[in-house]
Amino acid sequence: MSQEMILLVHTSGHAFSIEKALNNRKIACRLTPIPRKVSSDCGICVRFEAIHLSVVEDFIHTLPFEIQGIIESDES
Repeated sequence: MSQEMILLVHTSGHAFSIEKALNNRKIACRLTPIPRKVSSDCGICVRFEAIHLSVVEDFIHTLPFEIQGIIESDES
């Protein structure tokens, strides 16, 4: 499996919106609980494969809200 990225958001609603939009763009992603060692306002994150990072970064610039960040997962 390729390296996974974790997209951190402020609310679960944002996570659900991003998951739906990425899936509509044929980018495989999934909602998971945020790893314990990672701090976030919301308990849910969006995981996706690192090979899609540039597409996801372009996509998040179109969002009407800010995200907390994107980090590499060490759980892959």
